[in-house]
Amino acid sequence: MKAQETVLFEAVIVPHRSLSVVGLRILLGVVLAACVGSSTAFVLLGAWPVGVFAGLELVLAAVLFRLHMNAARASELLLLTPAGLRIVRTSARGRVETSDLPADWMAVRLEERHGRVPALVLQLRGQAVEVGRELGEDAKRSLAEALAEALHRRRNPVFDNPQLR
Repeated sequence: MKAQETVLFEAVIVPHRSLSVVGLRILLGVVLAACVGSSTAFVLLGAWPVGVFAGLELVLAAVLFRLHMNAARASELLLLTPAGLRIVRTSARGRVETSDLPADWMAVRLEERHGRVPALVLQLRGQAVEVGRELGEDAKRSLAEALAEALHRRRNPVFDNPQLR
């Protein structure tokens, strides 16, 4: 796709994170204070292994929260142009993967999955591509509706000829 082409539809999909970096620091501070307070009492009573395990628990919690926050750097970009649909996926480590798909016969559908969020699938010529894996159910339904509408407008353009008015 050329850079000067008209963008008919654009969607940026990022993982939802309700905890900011500041919120993470506050949460870890509260967990640290609670852990130090409770383990200090046990250490003073002579149960020193409790302090060791509490320290290991704090390190594990910090590492897991850090991994969770790093995963938020991933993104997915959907660009619909007259030439087709471009999907640009960026991993949490910054690796970019681009797919160009023809949009002429593309169908957008939601695959319902029992007890889980439905999958948003782009179907074309025997090939299925799932997009928006990080989205919740309402956001997927909204994206599916908007993308289907954009594909419809691309296939059925409205021409405005002033001479025919």
